Amino acid sequence: MVIEQRLIKFITITNWILFSIVSIVGFLITTPDFAKGIIFGGLIVTINFHMLYRTLKKAFRPPNLGSHNVILAKYYLRFIASGFIIFVLIAKHYANPIGLLIGLSIVVASIMLATIYEIKKLFFKEAI
Repeated sequence: MVIEQRLIKFITITNWILFSIVSIVGFLITTPDFAKGIIFGGLIVTINFHMLYRTLKKAFRPPNLGSHNVILAKYYLRFIASGFIIFVLIAKHYANPIGLLIGLSIVVASIMLATIYEIKKLFFKEAI
């Protein structure tokens, strides 16, 4: 399997695992408002990550090479929609902002774990 595909698969699986763990722990040890922030933030960022993956995958397939303007337009539309959703969640007090920030960090944590995993794999492979 190519390294890019392996990374995407690892990050995708890790996103859902981290999201589940953090959400469950959030509901068990924090207030419901804080836990809702974690869940909403995790859903926003995970769905955005999947949509970005699909957009880029479709754009770089040989029969349908997409224009970079279309890719950027979709990216900015998702960014604006996410910003609006986050604004509403905070302004209407549906979610705790700190919990939302923790939820929004799930993909970053997944990417960091994937990077550490690949670096570890690279160093141990060369050491053998």
